[in-house]
Amino acid sequence: MTEVAGRRRILVTGGSRGIGAAICEGFAQLGDAVAVHCSANRDAAKALVASLPGTGHVVAQADLRDADAVRVMVDDAAAALGGIDVLVNNAGVFVTHPIDKVTYEQWQQAWADTLGVNLVGAANVTWCAVRHMPSDGSARIVNIGSRGAFRGEPRSPAYGASKAALAAFGQSLARALGPSGVSVTTVAPGFVETEMAAASLEGEAGVIRRAESPLNRVASPSEVADAVVYLASRQAQLASGSILDLNGASYLRM
Repeated sequence: MTEVAGRRRILVTGGSRGIGAAICEGFAQLGDAVAVHCSANRDAAKALVASLPGTGHVVAQADLRDADAVRVMVDDAAAALGGIDVLVNNAGVFVTHPIDKVTYEQWQQAWADTLGVNLVGAANVTWCAVRHMPSDGSARIVNIGSRGAFRGEPRSPAYGASKAALAAFGQSLARALGPSGVSVTTVAPGFVETEMAAASLEGEAGVIRRAESPLNRVASPSEVADAVVYLASRQAQLASGSILDLNGASYLRM
C-alpha cells in the first residue's frame, strides 16, 4: 500500500465487515485514525476498532437512511478524530427484486431502502463530511461503486441504478470540489470474497462467477482496500473524477 506522510483522519461507512473492514485495516496500517461506521452491528464495529493497529480509532453509528442521524454521526466522528481528511462511501445494500417477481409494495420498499443507503445516504454523509475537510489539496472522497452500474443488474435494478448514480455523483463532486482541493474518485469492483457475496460464490454458481474473468477468480477485500488507499493518497490527486474498474476483465467498458 502507498505510504502517506502524516496521520490522517478517515471515515469509512459500512466499515465493520467485508470490504469496509479491509479498508479500515489498510488505513490503520499506515498510522491513520479511523472512524468505523456501522448501521446496526455496533459490536462488530467495536471489535474491529479494538483490533486495528494504532490508536484513536472510533465507532460511528447511524442508519444512513436517516438524514438527521447521518449529520450527528459525521459531526461526532469529526469531533472525535479532529476533522476528516478522507471519506470512503462504502456502505451498501443489495436487495433482490426482479420486476416480474415482486409485489408493488416489495418493489417500492426495495427502491427506498437501496437508494436510501447506497445513494442518498452517501450523498448526505458527503455533504456533512465536506464541512470538516481541509482545503490544502489533501482531502479525498472515494466511493465504492460496482460493475453493476455499467453491465446492469436485472434481479436488483435498484442496486445497479444506485451505483450508476453514485459514479455520476462522484464525477459531479470532482468538478464541484476541485477548487477546494478535494479529489473525488470511484472504485467499481466486480464480485468480492465477502460474507455478502458468499452465497453467490458457492458451488457451481461460484465456478461460473469466477469464470467470468479470464483470471478465473474474483477480488479479495484487501485488493479493493489497496485501490482505495492509493486513490486516497497525495499521489493520486489527478485521478479525481475517475472510475477504477476492479473486476478482473469480467466486464469491459469504454
